[in-house]
Amino acid sequence: MSIEAVRTYLARTGRDKDILEFPVSSATVDLAAQALGVEPARIAKTLSFEYDDGCVLVVTAGDARIYNGAFKREFGRKASMLTPERVLELTGHAVGGVCPFALSSKDVLVVLDVSLKRFRTVFPACGSANSAIELTCDELFSLSGADRWVDVCKDWPRDGEIDS
Repeated sequence: MSIEAVRTYLARTGRDKDILEFPVSSATVDLAAQALGVEPARIAKTLSFEYDDGCVLVVTAGDARIYNGAFKREFGRKASMLTPERVLELTGHAVGGVCPFALSSKDVLVVLDVSLKRFRTVFPACGSANSAIELTCDELFSLSGADRWVDVCKDWPRDGEIDS
């Protein structure tokens, strides 16, 4: 089970006990926000795209959408999402619980989008369709083994103010 892999992965830093599990689905941004009682923008959604022989996971704020032009400039290719089968194969997580932790393949590049930086804490999934963890952006960067921050999204407020 994917959440167990994430629990084991996060146990190395003592954060496994901070995983939140819900009696309801958190498989979409809106469902996760409802389960947590937070605004949808604070959900750190993990999107999976084709990249080299594997994939790139872009973790972005729940209210942001991939901007194809920026994605192509950053990664040298058009944004092409993986099939659910390929997501599971490369990440070890099924769609609805995809997260940047405990990945099953070395062919996965993890990046974080700057749309997350406006929040003190965000909530990525933890490998199941009913889990999450509250992390600061620095914690998310460190725990995910992210390669870098990118700016590949649109449709989010860029006013520079930090929200809750």
